[in-house]
Amino acid sequence: MLRKLACSMLLLASSTALAQTLPSRPITLIVPNPPGGVVDTAARIVGQPLGQVLKHTVIVDNRPGGSGNIAYQAVARSAPDGATLLVSYSAYHTANPSLFTKMPWAVKDFTPVALLVAATNVVAVHPSLPVNTLPELIAYLKKNPGKVTYASQGNGSLSHIGTELFKQQTGTDMLHVPYKGSGQAIADVLSGQVQVFITTPPSVMQHVQSGKLKALAIAGKTRHPMMPNIPTTAEAGLPSFTLEAWVGLFAPTGTPPAVVNQISNAVKEALETPEARKQAAAQGVEVRYMNPAGLGTLLNTELGYWNNVIKKANITLD
Repeated sequence: MLRKLACSMLLLASSTALAQTLPSRPITLIVPNPPGGVVDTAARIVGQPLGQVLKHTVIVDNRPGGSGNIAYQAVARSAPDGATLLVSYSAYHTANPSLFTKMPWAVKDFTPVALLVAATNVVAVHPSLPVNTLPELIAYLKKNPGKVTYASQGNGSLSHIGTELFKQQTGTDMLHVPYKGSGQAIADVLSGQVQVFITTPPSVMQHVQSGKLKALAIAGKTRHPMMPNIPTTAEAGLPSFTLEAWVGLFAPTGTPPAVVNQISNAVKEALETPEARKQAAAQGVEVRYMNPAGLGTLLNTELGYWNNVIKKANITLD
């Protein structure tokens, strides 16, 4: 009898502990970018189904500015209890440590929770630019060094560093025009004030499909399902240039492993819902769940890769 009572008490205690892993207050997903673009898209793809899976209120909170540092600092300083999570943009997380000599956060301040989505990049140009293929663009840039402008979502963004990588690999030169997010950037690209934009599909896909922009290549291993007629960079003659952004979920370091795993498993379930996959497909991004260990390995690999690119391009943001 005593043994049965002890077992029952242990089961009750473990059930209570599981129920108490998450705080009672809403979960806030802090996004380091303004609305629009791949990072905000990822947060909204996972937000609602995650709330349903966890039976918790999930809030998306956009805090742009400071090349992501404002949002990253806010999460790094928050309580490590699972109530405040960072929707991390790969370029900020892997590049900022090499771009800034002083930052209000460090890589060690965050623990990986789950990879959410990945998105290849599109080489898009305004129709006024007299090119129709990637080789034509490269030839035009070589004939007109420094005369063509390119947009980015901001200094240190993947579109910034990625376009600098493109310049390194092609021996071309363009003038960088940084913006505060995709919305402002795409507005000037559509008007023709800026001619080139290498960015993720959510920013340009609808404009390519409507003919307002020309897509010259997909910087990935395969063609994009929503733009099947656009060749990959390899098919267009530039196999060395591939560019992929990812968005992952991170918690403040010190968050209990049980909480991290509970949220990560819930994210996996949320991303498998038909609604999440449908929304991702419509926005041109790929749902790609990865567990905490896998995301940690990906982060460490890319920290080294982008450090080399940034140093070669002599990019600093201090």
